[in-house]
Amino acid sequence: MIKLPGLIDPHVHVREPGQTHKEDWDTATQAALAGGVTMILAMPNTKPPIFDNSTLELALDAARQNARCDYAQFVGAGPDNADILPALASKAAGLKMYLDSTFGELRLNDMTLWMPHFEKYPKDDPIVLHSESRTMAAGILFAAIYDRPIHIAHISLKEEVLLIKAAKERGIKVTCEVCPHHLFLTTGGEPFSPNPYSFEGQRDKGKGGRVEVRPRLATREDVDALWQNLDVIDCFATDHAPHTVEEKDSDNPPPGFPGLETLLPLLLTAVSESRLTLPDIVQKSVINPRKIFHLPEQPETWIEIDENAEYEIRASEQFTRCGWTPFEGWKVKGRVRKVILRGKTAFEDGELLVEPGYGMNIRK
Repeated sequence: MIKLPGLIDPHVHVREPGQTHKEDWDTATQAALAGGVTMILAMPNTKPPIFDNSTLELALDAARQNARCDYAQFVGAGPDNADILPALASKAAGLKMYLDSTFGELRLNDMTLWMPHFEKYPKDDPIVLHSESRTMAAGILFAAIYDRPIHIAHISLKEEVLLIKAAKERGIKVTCEVCPHHLFLTTGGEPFSPNPYSFEGQRDKGKGGRVEVRPRLATREDVDALWQNLDVIDCFATDHAPHTVEEKDSDNPPPGFPGLETLLPLLLTAVSESRLTLPDIVQKSVINPRKIFHLPEQPETWIEIDENAEYEIRASEQFTRCGWTPFEGWKVKGRVRKVILRGKTAFEDGELLVEPGYGMNIRK
């Protein structure tokens, strides 16, 4: 057995309120604990979205009753709420700005709508950007203009990691995260080791919706660039975005993958192949998220892992409600055996041992 601190996942879609048929605070935090994650930061694009005090309290009340691991909740930037969000900053994980791929109350389709949020949200509190390619470059420009830190969610492209590297070298306050599916899956051509797998041709095999994710899966060249520049990447994050099998296999499949229970096995498999180290995992899944998002330490909290356990990932054995995984059948090495959360055994050998509501709001 090896012992690690409980992991922090700074990018989780809980789906509550509004879409609890996909996931809720109970099932999401069960999945987190089963994956060795003892703290999650929840995204605000729920139904309704979390964009004012009443919706924030709605989400936090659901979490208070049902979360089994520790948590915080992001608020979302919209075109009309820049004046009210600073008062909520102390209760929120941070501010999430969707510069791509969203709609409704959180749509920011004009850069003039970004400006008041950069001007008014507390300068040292985290702003997370969903931004891809050129909008990411624009977001970095805003960080330089306003001299404030930003965190780029789920980078996936060679051009993105190289631009962030250049920005860091020039002292711009930017950090970033990468998801396992962008490290281990490709769109086609040459699939990535250790589990040779690609989504090339999957649409023709009736699995088209299973490949839909935002940002999209990238090429082998992009994936290679992420691995070659891991020193630039600050955090591992799942972007856990569950949808049901029926939704993913429909004619209009929503984008997103579940990931809370596959994050650590995939990373540990990379450790076994000498492509990562255990200190890399601790740095990018505990130390850096804590620093970037100003998170408290979790006392008497750790996970125990059987680093030699070899097995295949199976959705049927997972706690997430969505019922599938893009890593079905992958052979991995390293299994979570026990999770201790604030002195209490929360998970052991496949069994959840804490009740709904045991999780703590770390911003309270």
